[in-house]
Amino acid sequence: MNFSEVQIVNISPVCYEFLNGSCPKFTYPVPLRVSLYLFLSLVVILTVFGNLFVILTIVHFKQLHMPTNFLVLSLAVTDLLLGGFVMPLCMVQFIETCWYLGILFCKIYNSVVIMLCTASIINLAFISIDRYYAVCKPLQYHSKITPFVTFIMIFICWAVSTVVGFVIIFLELNILGIEEFYYENVACEGGCVLIQSAASSTSSSLLSFYIPGVVMLGIYMKIFHVAQKQAKSIQDSKCKNTESKIRKEEKKATKTLAVILGVFLSLWMPFFICNFSLPFIGYSIPPFLIEALAWTGYMNSTFNPVVYAFFYKWFRKAFRIILSGQIFQPGSSRMNLFSH
Repeated sequence: MNFSEVQIVNISPVCYEFLNGSCPKFTYPVPLRVSLYLFLSLVVILTVFGNLFVILTIVHFKQLHMPTNFLVLSLAVTDLLLGGFVMPLCMVQFIETCWYLGILFCKIYNSVVIMLCTASIINLAFISIDRYYAVCKPLQYHSKITPFVTFIMIFICWAVSTVVGFVIIFLELNILGIEEFYYENVACEGGCVLIQSAASSTSSSLLSFYIPGVVMLGIYMKIFHVAQKQAKSIQDSKCKNTESKIRKEEKKATKTLAVILGVFLSLWMPFFICNFSLPFIGYSIPPFLIEALAWTGYMNSTFNPVVYAFFYKWFRKAFRIILSGQIFQPGSSRMNLFSH
């Protein structure tokens, strides 16, 4: 055989070298890999500890045991689970471009992702309902939004989210109608891709993001309209300082939670636009971009505790008490966080 006839075969790197049907592996340059690991690890740490502080604050201080804060607690648990379970696995897969934990754990992982994203939006929906009664129907608030009603809201949130997340993935409803395309073009050893058919992406995007988002925006617009009228009536009348202070606190709580909703919608919107359009453009968006947009959405869980710290002096005070170890002192749970 002549040297000129020798064929040079370019072997592309794969996730599993000795397995047929292994996924292709892309290796980032070392400086970029190190930078990504450092940055995303910092995001994970901030998410976990930030939400842990929110949970500790609400659970420990009896002054904060009220319906609104129980819903906020549920949201913080969602963010903590996302930071502690989803983000680390997503980070390794994002940088290494391979999934080494098997098919079953991939299904569990994707189910938890859908569950937590759904839980976030349902939590926010219930919080907006709570704020609606607090501001628009204050006389009915304590009779309508009781601790028991809040418990039912939280139970519904987690029950629906768990069913939605695990049913879609384990019954493979996400690839219903595109099974042939999925197994021929997407499925491979070392991959864990959440792909959806047009019907699945449309229904999940509408139910998990667009419809609740529009409803919540409508509720908050109504709340702000009523809040402005109430503020004007307080200014026009000779109200007691106490009533004015209560209204001010309600307005601040509503404004804070509205900012949380705004952050949620703005950070998740690019991903859901991409998720909605993907089946209609032949899945032509690069996986790298989809994962980057998913990370943008995940970072919503990092920002929520920052919003509390920015808006609430009592949260910053609780933060200092926890860090200084004062929570281990007798009677610390009855400290007044609202005093100057």
